[in-house]
Amino acid sequence: MLKIGFIGFGKMGLIRAEAVENSGLAEICSIFELKKIPLKYEKFRVNSKESIFKSNQIDAIFICVPNKFNEEYTLEALKNSKHVFCEKPPAFSSIGVERIINAENSSKKKVMYGFNHRHHESIIKINQLVKSKQYGNLLWMRGRYGKSVDVKFFDTWRAKKEIAGGGILLDQGIHMLDLFLMLGGDFDHVLADVSNLYWKLDIEDNVFAIYKNTNSGVVASLHSTMTQWRHLFSLEVFLEKGYLVLNGLKTSSGTYGEETLSIAKNRTTAPEATWEDEERLIFHNNTSWDREVKSFLKSIITDSKIEIGTTKQAYNVMRLVDLTYKKGAINE
Repeated sequence: MLKIGFIGFGKMGLIRAEAVENSGLAEICSIFELKKIPLKYEKFRVNSKESIFKSNQIDAIFICVPNKFNEEYTLEALKNSKHVFCEKPPAFSSIGVERIINAENSSKKKVMYGFNHRHHESIIKINQLVKSKQYGNLLWMRGRYGKSVDVKFFDTWRAKKEIAGGGILLDQGIHMLDLFLMLGGDFDHVLADVSNLYWKLDIEDNVFAIYKNTNSGVVASLHSTMTQWRHLFSLEVFLEKGYLVLNGLKTSSGTYGEETLSIAKNRTTAPEATWEDEERLIFHNNTSWDREVKSFLKSIITDSKIEIGTTKQAYNVMRLVDLTYKKGAINE
């Protein structure tokens, strides 16, 4: 059984801890958290994060803290020869991820990031169909991911740029960018508009962006927003001989609606598409948390490569984040 330490034990820490317990591959030994935690985990509480970094008993550390500390704590864990599972974003920029990659290579330890959406069964199905080429080559994608916040948001660390690093793009949009990269390969041309039109904070509340892979010609459109008064997740993937449209997503908040994947083929036949030709798959359960954590723990036990949430993937997505902020800078 792997021995696990947690640094940070808020909402995400609890979700990860339950997945660790469900895996049957590891046990929780230490938790560092300044705030109240569920009573059943109190016995694991320690007085300092340093005691987890330095412990000879800990094999891997889960880092579930505000964005500002992700890079620093990951580097410290690797310095102390610990495997790392860290929430996104990996750092505030792609340069930060480069530092992590160098430390990862030096330590020979595994680093995995919580790009959880790739582990949803609906997303796995989409990826399989795109990669199979049974509907031809990918043409374009459109991703919309939005939520609503209220004035209570001002009191959270996510509203403070020095801690969060950015707004809705780093909070939610980063997941859609990761899916674009998974399906469409690299993107090297970016057009963007980044704004704080409504909440007037120093972080963005809306991002409209277009990404192009000039090699393949694939174009992806993103709208990431915190002025979506009714929460929304929508990923549309159009191919030469059909389309895949995912609406809704099973998440911990339960606010994004039913997770429904519509699949249609041979839609280039005139005169127009008819709804009756679609196949609809509904995904009632979210097994992504357990699947994600189990894959991380298995990679340690079997000394196998991490496939999803790698530092290379993290670098690629942060490079797109960097370009988006640069191209669509607020007030420029």
